[in-house]
Amino acid sequence: MQYISNILYWISTGLLVPVIVLLIYFFLRALVLVGTFFGQYLELRRTEKFLQTEFKTLNANNLSAFAERMPKKNKTLVMVFLHRVWESRHSAAMVEKTLGDFEIAADKDLAISKTLTKMGPMLGLMGTLIPMGPALVGLASGDIASMAYNMQVAFATTVVGLFSSAIGFATLQIKQRWYMQDLNNLEYFAELLKQNAESHETETPAAE
Repeated sequence: MQYISNILYWISTGLLVPVIVLLIYFFLRALVLVGTFFGQYLELRRTEKFLQTEFKTLNANNLSAFAERMPKKNKTLVMVFLHRVWESRHSAAMVEKTLGDFEIAADKDLAISKTLTKMGPMLGLMGTLIPMGPALVGLASGDIASMAYNMQVAFATTVVGLFSSAIGFATLQIKQRWYMQDLNNLEYFAELLKQNAESHETETPAAE
């Protein structure tokens, strides 16, 4: 039994370095995420202001004029897919596929936030528990310096893990609301395209 316990101890102790490396990576990734999130926020505010103004008067009869006013250089996800929906307007199936592609792209952008939210606490907990064994050994043997060092590692990994998780959770919640609003706008635009197509279909027989 002691042999098995020693194996488990060696395994857990050997995992400390990979856990710390991953925590440092996720910490740096969280900092990068904050920067990109701020850039997305500024660009999305401009896009949202444009869409709110345009959608007040948008209907099935003035879609072409709206398409001409859509910014070409705007790289926000909703604007990119508004262009794609407009380009796919002659095929209802392609419009539906484009809306599905938007959901996939939005979920891909949320992936790092989801990863930080879940992995941060997990790695932080591992980084806390692994040094506790050597710390208790140091306490039992009277090696206070060793115990203090291991406790320092334990607390530091907890803080870094929770910080990364907090960044991931905050950005995830905000981005999910963004993309729900964007999907609502895309579906509204797609519905207007459908109404426009149906009105043309009813007018054609009448003209004949």
